[in-house]
Amino acid sequence: MIDLETLTLSVTDRMAVLTVNRPGRMNSMTVRMFTEFGLVAEALRDTEVRTLVITGAGDRAFCAGFDLDEIHVIADMTVREFLRFQETATGGLAALHTLPFPVIAAINGAASGGGLSLALAADLRLAVPTATFRAPFTKVGLSVGDLGTSWLLPRLIGTGRAAELVYTARPLDAAEAERIGLVNRVVPAESLMATVVELAESIQAHSSAGIGRSKRALLHNQEGSYSTALHTI
Repeated sequence: MIDLETLTLSVTDRMAVLTVNRPGRMNSMTVRMFTEFGLVAEALRDTEVRTLVITGAGDRAFCAGFDLDEIHVIADMTVREFLRFQETATGGLAALHTLPFPVIAAINGAASGGGLSLALAADLRLAVPTATFRAPFTKVGLSVGDLGTSWLLPRLIGTGRAAELVYTARPLDAAEAERIGLVNRVVPAESLMATVVELAESIQAHSSAGIGRSKRALLHNQEGSYSTALHTI
């Protein structure tokens, strides 16, 4: 049993659903939440689960980034504690991103800051028409390098578009996000989870070994050259 305070996890057959469960705070992130991301990934890695769906509780937000009410927790950290927190935060998202099976983000509202990073950590993204996306790191003096956004975002939408979104911190609506490739599909809110389940089941209908090797190849080849990709099976 995993001790979760900010997330909920359910597993049905071969599909797991991880819900960011702080609807009263727009599903914003806490220091504890990053630890829980890692715990969930570790618990699921060697199971029969074939797909993971990540979503937010309620209908207002997928994840609105870090909860500013917890800033004091970070401010009170020693240098060593802060460096450890950075490792935990990046490690938690990386653990979800590198799971040996597909991860699908069901984006049911705003995905901002760290919430955008969480969405980017998934392999596939489906969003409701009212979903919004924002990278406001520079507005508060932070770097888009936080939580891996600077690595993931350009690979989805290109360096130029990523630079514009980061430098201006402007919000992106679901229609534009779909047009530029940030999300795979925009679907009606009332059918979001049904569509995600259908997608997960279509993935699960194929060889788990083949899917796993394909995901590993896709992840590996994002880091290497075209020549490397040609020689990766």
